[in-house]
Amino acid sequence: MAELREKSGPLALLVGLLAFVAFETLAFYGLSYLTSGLGEANQYQAENTIVSNWVKTTAFLVLHIALVITAVLVLSNRLPRRYRGQIMGWFYLSLLTGFFLLIPLFY
Repeated sequence: MAELREKSGPLALLVGLLAFVAFETLAFYGLSYLTSGLGEANQYQAENTIVSNWVKTTAFLVLHIALVITAVLVLSNRLPRRYRGQIMGWFYLSLLTGFFLLIPLFY
């Protein structure tokens, strides 16, 4: 017999989107504060090297991935079963968003 699964509706997807945007906003500002001492503020200096900015980029990405994985582990245990199908989609989108957050991080 086929397994019947409850799908999350459009309201649940909207709430998931709002939670995703709030999570990414808080993560960006928190991680940019944590990595504010790394890197060069002026990107166009004569003596500017890529090393300090590389450290800031790597630290930001590693901390973002750790934060996202922690959020996925917590949410997969806390959410009801019918909403758990959304978690992996938001997870992959969050991994991709981490790379795009590097652009405002250096401006």
